[in-house]
Amino acid sequence: MRSCKPFAGALIIRDVHVPDGFINAPVSVAAGVVAAGAVAVSLRGARRELDERTAPLAGLVAAFIFAVQMLNFPVAAGTSGHLLGGALAAILVGPWTGVLCIAVVLLMQGILFADGGLTALGVNISVMGVVTVVVAYALFRGLVLVLPRTRASVTAASFVAALVSVPAAAAAFTALYAIGGTTHVPVAKVLTAMVGVHTLIGIGEAVITMLTVGAVVAVRPDLVYGARGLTAPLKLRVDGELVDAAPAAAPAAGSGSPKKVWIGGLVTALVLAGFVSFYASASPDGLEKVAADKGIDAKVEDHAAADSPLADYGVKGIETARLSGGLAGAIGVGATLAVGTGAFWVVRRRRAHTETTA
Repeated sequence: MRSCKPFAGALIIRDVHVPDGFINAPVSVAAGVVAAGAVAVSLRGARRELDERTAPLAGLVAAFIFAVQMLNFPVAAGTSGHLLGGALAAILVGPWTGVLCIAVVLLMQGILFADGGLTALGVNISVMGVVTVVVAYALFRGLVLVLPRTRASVTAASFVAALVSVPAAAAAFTALYAIGGTTHVPVAKVLTAMVGVHTLIGIGEAVITMLTVGAVVAVRPDLVYGARGLTAPLKLRVDGELVDAAPAAAPAAGSGSPKKVWIGGLVTALVLAGFVSFYASASPDGLEKVAADKGIDAKVEDHAAADSPLADYGVKGIETARLSGGLAGAIGVGATLAVGTGAFWVVRRRRAHTETTA
């Protein structure tokens, strides 16, 4: 949950961050097993995706998604939404690493900020991490295969993939609710409401994903996993025949470093979380709106980390709302970056060890 503070008489919940009490214990445990299995498989898969350049960028992607998730944007009268990030992570750093990025973000949010139930962590990872990544990346790859091999095609495919992934996550949550919901609301009503509002939220998700992917592709397409192999070999006409041009000379040592992209991304994440988040929409988001309207939040439970010094995205003891929220956002970006980068470097080192042994 984003906040346990009352707003318009309701409990403010992050969009599709399922709190404790929505789904019963057996289904929550089953979702936890699925999430744990997905993370384990993704750890193995990420070894093939991460190298010495992309490992630190993967940690940055997790931190950036954490920051952007603090920016709720209005989507309808009295309703807001925010980035889920599965499509963005999968396209930038690969589907296996993308699942791990979202898992890191959700873990940090749940433990430090009391955002998303701890017993519902498996539900949130399954819905926001696994479903969004699988749906988005499968659709993205399919579109890239049929579209011209250009940067514009990658950007357009990222828009469509992100757009579809959000209502897909909403439908997945509805399926879990149908099996293990703690309240008795007709599933058809929940599905219609969830998919409807999250289709609108998906438009915002698609715009953010498209702009971010487009910005990185414009300066360093080689760092975008979904754009690898995008540039076709240069052709020269020799004696009337087209032949591949000789590859360019290798860049000087250090010139291929993604340091500038890393610094720019980190500064952007800190500005978004530490400053821009103060101006985010305070309207209830998609899940909270549906939960309140349909009554599926009747048995919601207090978060186990509600007394955390950073609960509700504010620093306890600091009375100034702008300073408290901004500092909490900056701490969240730093913590997510540190944990994510550390985890991905470990995965990368295991890959290097395996290659050396082989």
